[in-house]
Amino acid sequence: MFFKRLFFACITSVAFLSGARAADAIPDVVLQDQNGRTVKFYSDLVKGRVVAVNFIFTRCTTVCPQLGASSAALARYLATLPSGAPSPQIISISIDPETDTPERLRTWRENFGAAPGWTLLTGSRHEIDTLLNALQAYTPDKNLHSSTFLIGNDATGEWKRVGGSATPAKLAEALQKLATSSAATREAPAEKSAALEAPPVAPVISSDTAAARYFADTTLIDQNGKQVHFYSDLLKGKVVVITTIFADCGGVCPLVIERLAKVQAKLGDRVGRDVTLISISVDPVNDTPERLLAYSRHAGAKPGWYFLTGEKANVELVLKKLGQYVASRDDHSNLIIIGNEPTGLWKKAFALAPSDQIIEIIEGVLKDDRT
Repeated sequence: MFFKRLFFACITSVAFLSGARAADAIPDVVLQDQNGRTVKFYSDLVKGRVVAVNFIFTRCTTVCPQLGASSAALARYLATLPSGAPSPQIISISIDPETDTPERLRTWRENFGAAPGWTLLTGSRHEIDTLLNALQAYTPDKNLHSSTFLIGNDATGEWKRVGGSATPAKLAEALQKLATSSAATREAPAEKSAALEAPPVAPVISSDTAAARYFADTTLIDQNGKQVHFYSDLLKGKVVVITTIFADCGGVCPLVIERLAKVQAKLGDRVGRDVTLISISVDPVNDTPERLLAYSRHAGAKPGWYFLTGEKANVELVLKKLGQYVASRDDHSNLIIIGNEPTGLWKKAFALAPSDQIIEIIEGVLKDDRT
């Protein structure tokens, strides 16, 4: 069993299975909104509704401003829909409640303009952590928090995650689909239900044979057109830093690649020797080796940084093994998977975190620092 635990940015598994009562899984914690009003999270904001939830803190300078802008834009977009259309609740939960008072949240919210139906929440550390654990969004380091929208229909029990860089129109479309879901959705087999789709935690490899069997040594193609075996050529005996991208991404990918370029510069000649960088395309149909070669050159990639594509089925298999598969390329993860294959230590980092923080995590994995 490879997906056992994650030593960084841990996500606790809680099933929001189709047909299960969300009230049994989502705690009705008492919080305060941006106006200082006391609310019960489940009964006042979620019960019987379609909701879009994200996680922010006001001192965040990376992804949170984007999430705030997306939340406000989504609220304004929903307000333009015809009368009678579903009106989802948009909720942003502060993961820094010690700092984020209602007044501070209200001021931060005002930076993004008018946004009807957007609620920001804070509360005691205990109540916030209880909620974050239940929503599979807890992380011990607030800088590495989830940058996705958790969207759900409490009435049908249908939940999923959407990338935080999705456009307001795409978010609204996903919410409307949830709002119009039929009761039949709740009766779907569990493996095909739209359960809460938390990314699996990174693998903890226990032995070389087991690891090779798990990853199946799938054949991919690098940016130079060379066939590589994912396990034996890229993972075996190495420390790896893995991201997902696609070449014509206009959202988070350029920022992720910029961070990795800084990591490459700071690691210097250790890249390719001590650490291998791997960027896997989530759009293998369009991302040919030639296209990835041009993309890698634009990124300033040096030997030891692989950009991978291949047969669609092979790429999807590898992504699923890493817990990074998404049906739509725009929903791909902006997490970095950092693994020490010989020792079995794997961690996750937020790809938009400062490069110094990413380097610190890489160094810890190199040393197999499990503290």
